[in-house]
Amino acid sequence: MSDKIAFHTAKAPRPAAAYSQGVRKGGILQVAGQVPVDPATGIVVGETVGEQTRQALENVRAVLEEAGSGFDDVLMLRVYLTRREDFAEMNAVYEDYVREPYPARTTVFVGLAEGLLVEIDALAVVG
Repeated sequence: MSDKIAFHTAKAPRPAAAYSQGVRKGGILQVAGQVPVDPATGIVVGETVGEQTRQALENVRAVLEEAGSGFDDVLMLRVYLTRREDFAEMNAVYEDYVREPYPARTTVFVGLAEGLLVEIDALAVVG
C-alpha cells in the first residue's frame, strides 16, 4: 500500500491548525479547504465573492500544482458560501477555472470566519 504524502507550498496560505494543504495517497489528492487569503500577506483578498472566489481558486491551484496535478485532474470541488445570493457571482468566476468534462461539484451554504465569503476544497488525481 502506498504511503500518505503531505504537500505544502508557500504559494497558498499556511494552515491555521493541524492539517496539510494537500495530502496524496496513491493517485488520489485531497486539497484542504482554501480561503481567499493572500499567502504572501496573510490578508483576506477582496470584498466581493467574485474576488474572493478567484483568490481561493488560485490557492487551490497552487496546492494542486505542488502535488503534480492541476484543474484538469480535479474530480470534485466543494464550494462553501456564506450567502445564497452570491451563487451566480461565484459561479461566473468558477467557470474561468474548469472546462468540460467538468468536475463534480457540491455547493453548500455555511458560516465562515468573519470577512470570508467562500472556501473551496478539491479532490483530484495525480499521475
